[in-house]
Amino acid sequence: MKVSRWIALAMVVALVSSVAATAAFGGSSRTAAPKAGIVAALVSDVAGFNDNGFNKNQLVGLNKAVKKVGGTAVPLISHSASDYTPNFNSAIRKGAKVVVAAGFLLAPTMKTYSKKFPSVNFAITDDSYKDAGGGKNVEGLTYKSEQAGCLVGVLAAKQAKSMGGNTVSAVGGIKIPPVDSYIAGYKYCVDKVVPGMKVLVQYSNDFVATDKCQTVAQNEISQGSKVVFQVAGGCGLGALKAAATAKVWGIGVDVAQYGLAKNVLTSAVKRVDNGVYAAIQQAKAGKFNGGNDLVFDLKNSGVGVGKISPKVPKSWVSLMNSYKSKIISGKLKIPATFK
Repeated sequence: MKVSRWIALAMVVALVSSVAATAAFGGSSRTAAPKAGIVAALVSDVAGFNDNGFNKNQLVGLNKAVKKVGGTAVPLISHSASDYTPNFNSAIRKGAKVVVAAGFLLAPTMKTYSKKFPSVNFAITDDSYKDAGGGKNVEGLTYKSEQAGCLVGVLAAKQAKSMGGNTVSAVGGIKIPPVDSYIAGYKYCVDKVVPGMKVLVQYSNDFVATDKCQTVAQNEISQGSKVVFQVAGGCGLGALKAAATAKVWGIGVDVAQYGLAKNVLTSAVKRVDNGVYAAIQQAKAGKFNGGNDLVFDLKNSGVGVGKISPKVPKSWVSLMNSYKSKIISGKLKIPATFK
């Protein structure tokens, strides 16, 4: 019994000595916490992060960047425009050193916060830094969407003609520049490939409600559209559904949406994940490109085309790629607006 008591006493003394030594050297008896990294926030637009496209892909960029540089990802969902201000407040309160706004519609809110918090870096997808505050702490993440619109327009024109049709269409969400730039390129190259082909353009005035885009697409199909290009985020999935039901073709937007409906010809892709990733990496490295716009285009693979239906003839793909080469070389300029 005495031996056991002495052994127990010795163990206690050793433990106390160890804790005291650790404290003396500024340490802890617990496992040391990892060094804090950057806190990066992403504020979605009203479609949220389950839109299978624009917002969801930016969330991919946020998580990828934070995993790479270390730190904390703060995704903030906006269910309506009234959530923008509370979400920016939340980002600042959580200590975000870089806040990314997930779209053009958030520019007015970002303008307010970028001026109020000059020590925080702000970036906005699909808009220039000039519209979001114009300060040295604001960066625009801009995309030549018209170039991607052109490429899918080439395939749309060929597909409609092969079906004996003379009409294609686009279903826009809200009429804003990032939507219209896609459609401008689409219209321009449809006409280049098949001069005189009609391009119907209508808007749902929504980025969320799939039934609204489905109704708009059905209206266009009733007017003879053989290919429907959806440029309406999550709402546009209804347009793809309408095209599949009518046994015509749909074209996705922002990400490859080939598997989201039947009869998807291809998708006009915008690598918004790359933009978010770049902004966060810059902020972490102390090299934030504030007071400037990052431009993503065909040349740097910032825009492009997603998976193409295997039913598309190789000759059409070759034709599309010839347009791509001309755009990259500067021989073909694609307009970003249309009348």
